[in-house]
Amino acid sequence: MTRAPANLLALRSLLLTHLDNAPGPDDLEPAEVGIVGDADHRGGYHCGSDRVVTNDYSVVESPRDGAGLTLDAAALDVGGFEVRSAGRTHTLASFSVWCVGQCVANAADTRDIREIIYSPDGTTVKRWDRLGKRTSGDTTHRWHTHFSFFRDAIKAGRDQRPLFRRYLSSIGLLEDNDMTPEEHAWLATVHQNLTLLDGRNPIGQIYTRMALGQDATVSNYKPESPTLTSIAAQVSALQAALTALSGRDFTDEPAIVQGVLAGLTPERIAAAIPPTMAKQVADELARRLVA
Repeated sequence: MTRAPANLLALRSLLLTHLDNAPGPDDLEPAEVGIVGDADHRGGYHCGSDRVVTNDYSVVESPRDGAGLTLDAAALDVGGFEVRSAGRTHTLASFSVWCVGQCVANAADTRDIREIIYSPDGTTVKRWDRLGKRTSGDTTHRWHTHFSFFRDAIKAGRDQRPLFRRYLSSIGLLEDNDMTPEEHAWLATVHQNLTLLDGRNPIGQIYTRMALGQDATVSNYKPESPTLTSIAAQVSALQAALTALSGRDFTDEPAIVQGVLAGLTPERIAAAIPPTMAKQVADELARRLVA
């Protein structure tokens, strides 16, 4: 029989964890977040292979669906809510419009979503369809929003929470420290790439340790770890150097290096050196001066 897959159950749990009992006149109730259609439901993404119909659009219109058909349902319905966070009111309509906007922008964490059927105002029903085949839905979508996921993504067990985590973060209901280990690892990679990273600079090192579950809080910082002050100094120095270079045109790497160094005063360089490295730097400079 059609079943609720683990990745959609995890998504359901995420939404209920943060929107059920949230401040406001109408939180999201468990009965309002569904995955599997009722016993009479036939055809569509709420059904698995035992309930699809001939030429079911949720199977035949995309190779991703045909290849991914299993007993798993591949849809999530989210019911109405009205919650307060960060001084603003957030509703099913604003949530739905935000999600559609991310899909229209083709954000990386939306690409497993086939369609969203929703109402932007509680009256008009719209349908965003990645395949461009449909634009409408029935009136029940005035008070609930339907998300369909390509079946191959559900079959592969791919995590569908990142988009919804971003929404909850954007409205202030989820903190960065609620990120999954995979998301911490992704953040570590981003920071490494943004700082010319080969893993040897302090900023790259500290995010790498955070991704591994180390140095997660200030109290866990080890003596050899760069301090928050030194990291802030490095970021400030780098920003100052980039600002100074922004209006200049360089055609080769040595010129770029010289330009960056020109923007780093001795005071900034000294401030950026972690205390545990200071003696090593001093010894190395002394060695070079007498050489």
